[in-house]
Amino acid sequence: MNLIRCQQLVKRYGSTVALDNLTIDIDAGEPIALIGPNGAGKTTLLSVVCGFIKPTSGDVSILGHPPGAAALGGQLAALPQDAQLDPRMSVMRQLRFFARLQGMSKSQAVQEVDRVLEIVDQRDSAERKPTQLSHGMRKRIAIAQALIGQPKIVLLDEPTAGIDPPNAKLIRDVIREQSHNTTFIVSSHNLDELERLCATVIYLEKGHLVSFGPVAEDSVNDVLTLRLPNVDEAEFISAALQLSAVKQVKRASQGDYLLETSDDLQSSAALMQLLHERGWRYRHLSRGKTLEERLYG
Repeated sequence: MNLIRCQQLVKRYGSTVALDNLTIDIDAGEPIALIGPNGAGKTTLLSVVCGFIKPTSGDVSILGHPPGAAALGGQLAALPQDAQLDPRMSVMRQLRFFARLQGMSKSQAVQEVDRVLEIVDQRDSAERKPTQLSHGMRKRIAIAQALIGQPKIVLLDEPTAGIDPPNAKLIRDVIREQSHNTTFIVSSHNLDELERLCATVIYLEKGHLVSFGPVAEDSVNDVLTLRLPNVDEAEFISAALQLSAVKQVKRASQGDYLLETSDDLQSSAALMQLLHERGWRYRHLSRGKTLEERLYG
């Protein structure tokens, strides 16, 4: 099912081109990562899709409707990175207000708020004000707000930025669990997190669509990625090159290595044996390159 369609989309701010002839079709499915350096056009694209700003030229449709159309009420939700809850109102009161804005009755709104707070494990916070809650708890409630009405599309901008690991994990789990009926588009600079969470990546740079495709590599043979901190780099590379199936070793970043191999299964077994013999403790071993290495390596 086609959710979002952009055709030759352009957005200019004076002489600055934020989106440059962007054409993309986004279908329903597993979570989608929206990535790119600062100034790539990510926030502008999300703002155009939400109807917050108008494009300079080109066409945009969401579920077959133009951005901001009344028919999209309850179908499209967005959570900006710096979105704040009203500190004067209880969680229950303001979430009920948002539910009523979608046309729900009072009783329906109460039930819906109870449902979304249960999803993010925050029912006990219903009668509390945001100022009484931690940053992580407020973020979870903001996620709950985005889920009101079971929208078909949810746009999330840095949903786990600045929060502790337990709350970040819970938010990732919520996104996975809700993906059976909602398509999430997640913008973040945390590529490790997006690689674990998303199935597809949209990569923008200077307003251009650089790539749009699966997070996992089509071919992962002949390359291994190893995370091996606290081991002398030269010593490891020298030892790894002695393995018959290892053709080349490259340091990707501090403590991370790419091993080009002739047989990834044979080299994996030999590598594990080497690590065991030397007493080197590794943190991660996988086939193929990481998303970060593929995009920026």
